[in-house]
Amino acid sequence: MPTYSYACKKCDHAFDVQQAMADAALTECPKCGGELKKVFGNVGVSFKGSGFYRTDSAKPTSSES
Repeated sequence: MPTYSYACKKCDHAFDVQQAMADAALTECPKCGGELKKVFGNVGVSFKGSGFYRTDSAKPTSSES
């Protein structure tokens, strides 16, 4: 189950909660009752190396001229 981060627009209370992807987003702060917003962090994907296209999908070059 994914973990989502929320922050209150009114009191700045921040917290994480595990929710199913089909669950509705939370809208009310548990501390003050204010409006919540989802907080999005960095994506955990890192591309390293010489590149997918060059190593895997490039057309073969012919050395015959």
